[in-house]
Amino acid sequence: MNKLEVSEIQIIPVKPKDGLVAFASCIVNQAIYLGNIAIYTCPSSEVSYRLVYPTKKLCNDLQVSIVYPIKRSVGQFFQTEIVREYLKIIENVAKGVVENGRYQKNP
Repeated sequence: MNKLEVSEIQIIPVKPKDGLVAFASCIVNQAIYLGNIAIYTCPSSEVSYRLVYPTKKLCNDLQVSIVYPIKRSVGQFFQTEIVREYLKIIENVAKGVVENGRYQKNP
């Protein structure tokens, strides 16, 4: 496997509900867009957050995964990168730093 590179991480904070605190999107290896990644609080995790990848609900109420990491190391990589950006945003919001109403990691 080639080295993973994540860029253009965008975080959209939401009003916390049932542990959901934000949504994230990013570009992987300048070739694949991943969107609608939910960020939830998770007290039992080392980093206190977990990622939930998008699913599609079919007409028979079956949930089908759209995208998700297969290897634990890849999942941890995405979690580390995305949560790092989320924590930067929370820190900036606490300081009152908001730029153009958007929070985005520049490539």
